[in-house]
Amino acid sequence: MRLSKLFGKTQREVPAEAETASHQLLLRASMIQQLAAGIYSYLPLGWRVLKKIENIIRDEMDKAGGQEVNLPVLQPFEMWQQSGRDQALGKVLFTLSDRRERKLALGPTHEEVITELVKYNVQSYRDLPLLLYQIQVKFRDEPRPRGGLIRVREFIMKDLYSFDVDETGLDISYQKMDRAYRNIFERCGLPTMLVEADSGAIGGKDSREFMVVTENGEDEIIYCPGCNYAANAEKAVSAKEKIDNGQPLAVEEVATPGAGSIEEVAVFLKVPHSHTLKAVFYIADGKLVFVVIRGDLDVNEIKLNNQLKASELRLATEAEVIKAGLVAGAASPVGIKGFKVIADDSVNSGTNFVAGGNKPETHLKNVNYPRDFKADIVADIASARAGDKCPGCGSALVSTQGIEVGHIFKLGTAYSQKFDASFIDEKGKPHPMVMGCYGLGLSRLMAAVIEQHHDEKGIIWPPTLAPYQVYLCPLYKEGAKVEEVAEKLYAELEAEGLEVLFDDRPESPGVKFNDADLLGIPLRLTVSPRTLDKNSVELKKRSEKESELVPIDGIAARLKKMVTEFNSV
Repeated sequence: MRLSKLFGKTQREVPAEAETASHQLLLRASMIQQLAAGIYSYLPLGWRVLKKIENIIRDEMDKAGGQEVNLPVLQPFEMWQQSGRDQALGKVLFTLSDRRERKLALGPTHEEVITELVKYNVQSYRDLPLLLYQIQVKFRDEPRPRGGLIRVREFIMKDLYSFDVDETGLDISYQKMDRAYRNIFERCGLPTMLVEADSGAIGGKDSREFMVVTENGEDEIIYCPGCNYAANAEKAVSAKEKIDNGQPLAVEEVATPGAGSIEEVAVFLKVPHSHTLKAVFYIADGKLVFVVIRGDLDVNEIKLNNQLKASELRLATEAEVIKAGLVAGAASPVGIKGFKVIADDSVNSGTNFVAGGNKPETHLKNVNYPRDFKADIVADIASARAGDKCPGCGSALVSTQGIEVGHIFKLGTAYSQKFDASFIDEKGKPHPMVMGCYGLGLSRLMAAVIEQHHDEKGIIWPPTLAPYQVYLCPLYKEGAKVEEVAEKLYAELEAEGLEVLFDDRPESPGVKFNDADLLGIPLRLTVSPRTLDKNSVELKKRSEKESELVPIDGIAARLKKMVTEFNSV
């Protein structure tokens, strides 16, 4: 490809709207262009990278036994109602109506559709196991698109669905996909960390995320350097410290003038935060929920909502708390009636806590669960934090940031039961199929690769993903044979099957070298009067600082061998 004919122009300046490295570099390299918030066009260079990612993914899915299908983007809204995910996804689900006023959804994922498809094509246990996948555009009305391709409203995803006769079969399919995902990320030059994850609106009993560790990641990872424990902060747990204040004592009311927060109460009564219980109020589907948690811990809203199973959850406003008759800053579940009470299991971690007195500037000492109050639900709803103890080995947990690039789920029979997708066993009895689903975002993976592979000059593509393998860079000078030699080299390189980006523009060496670094092509081949005086060309790897002069004779075969070695690593 001649750069003079390539659609798209590189930019010298960093776009003001771009915060992450991948967003900045994709825009500057003219690989993507924003149409609207979270909606991007792919220009030729970016599209070539995306197709290479797609080919790697397709190859690994096929090797694992997957069969490729293509499912409708437009889906009857009734299917989402049948699964209950119209409520679980809420406003994230794009909907529209056709000319007959029938409601439709734009698929953010395809569990419902694939289950319905398999239902009509699988009858016997002999038809299973089954692995079906697609690579297709998905739509999600994200409230805060950010980071360029990291969180968008329209994106390309590979989703595979497994169907098995039992849990043992599901485990086998799950391990196949685990291995296939590891192969994909290795071939893309992308180190990942496998972490426990919340299943969210997809559902199911178990899920894991493949995370790329990067400072620009939107997810927090909590992990233990002492063992293999790692989890998304939404899912992470920690070993909660036991608070031993002796045998339960009688409840004692004390005045706490001017003390409304946990910090103020702890200082006033001279007790650690961990010896207090705090009340936090939420509105879940329009109803106020009373949450109780130890004073040194924070509520994890994902965990809380998993217990409540609410379509919409938010913190209650001060006005809503007052209207409910509660005393902000001095509320506790002791004696409270008429509210659903959710308690973190830390209420069982000690004795004689300080809690609100349900009167202004008044608190209670020696509050104990379950003697002094009851909860409708007691569960782990606390956020694990760096410095907390690992639930496995007791070491201090560590926190880092990451980008989710893949997510694998064990769905079980959640969808097959709702859609009556069953098979007949060898004894003639029907059973719901046991399902798994496995998602991988191509566009997000592309951004994650850049987050891992770049420097101050631009992108450094892993050779397997680079839009072109060789950047042919002639430095023209009147009277020299640079143009003639460059044209001949271009023809020879392409004849060897190499992908060449030929910078045939009449630009200065500085402009050409800057663009070569920005675009991140693995090999740069420079032809200049200086190199021709030595019957050589300058060869430089994008990943290295130094270049070398190599003889022109045999250069095409040499580059072919280098590219082959790159791709075999």
